[in-house]
Amino acid sequence: MAVIGTGVIGASWVSQFLGAGLDVVATDPAPGAEARLRETVARHWPVLTQIGLAPGASPDRLTFVTGPEEAAAEADFVQENGPERLEIKHETYRRLDAVAAPDVVLATSSSGLTPSAIQAACRHPGRVVLGHPFNPPHLVPLVEVLGGEHTDEGAVDAAMAFYARIGKRPIRLRRELVGHVANRLQAALWREAFHLVGTGAATVADIDAAIAHGPGLRWALMGPCLLNHLSGGPGGLSHTLDHLGPLMEAMWADLGDPRLTPELKQTLVRGLDEALGPRDRDAMVAQRDRLLVDLVRQKRGAPDLP
Repeated sequence: MAVIGTGVIGASWVSQFLGAGLDVVATDPAPGAEARLRETVARHWPVLTQIGLAPGASPDRLTFVTGPEEAAAEADFVQENGPERLEIKHETYRRLDAVAAPDVVLATSSSGLTPSAIQAACRHPGRVVLGHPFNPPHLVPLVEVLGGEHTDEGAVDAAMAFYARIGKRPIRLRRELVGHVANRLQAALWREAFHLVGTGAATVADIDAAIAHGPGLRWALMGPCLLNHLSGGPGGLSHTLDHLGPLMEAMWADLGDPRLTPELKQTLVRGLDEALGPRDRDAMVAQRDRLLVDLVRQKRGAPDLP
């Protein structure tokens, strides 16, 4: 298993792979990258232990090397996490493509670039896929998998199977989109949230409370389509769409179309500062991660939820 790029996302992936009992060879050109990576893995390890480690899992199975060629030469799967710049991706994938066996999947964690754009640099473009995680990958199971214009069907199947095998929840995207799927769903919510703050309809604290103490609790368990189905009683989704459809359409027509002007940015930042007050950021992150661990463990033990 090779990991290319060990920033925030890459280091989290490394932790996930080690926790799954894999040997990991990682590389990153930044000064001090190896020390930071090993420190991050050590920091994540107690949480991974709570979630559940695979037999043989150990931080000692991490090897750090000087470049992508050395990392990928013997790898059976490559997870790339470099900067979101196409020229850098192309250079990285040219180097990976030259040394990795032709049937080895090259997966990118990119949030914005498409596999079609990235695979243009490869002699073997059929093995390039999107394997986009949700941050932090070692805690959040979702991975979005997508092939590009020249990706082989077998590479997509192999990526889906690999992620599922290490405990992720992969979903297969059917076409290339800006921001993929999950980020687009988030963006739709952010759009209206920022609009409501910008127009003075609600404060930043109100918006966050409305989600965190309302629908967000249900969204952690079920998606919007299933929730609408359960809301419909015996009639299910069909009844919900018939009964609430006109209200949904009225709300859609009334949604805002904000722009991130300097004024709106200032309003959002000031509102968040006021909402947080003296709370300690590190303490918040630690509590978030503890709750995520509990939630992930509970969801794994709930077979009737999809």
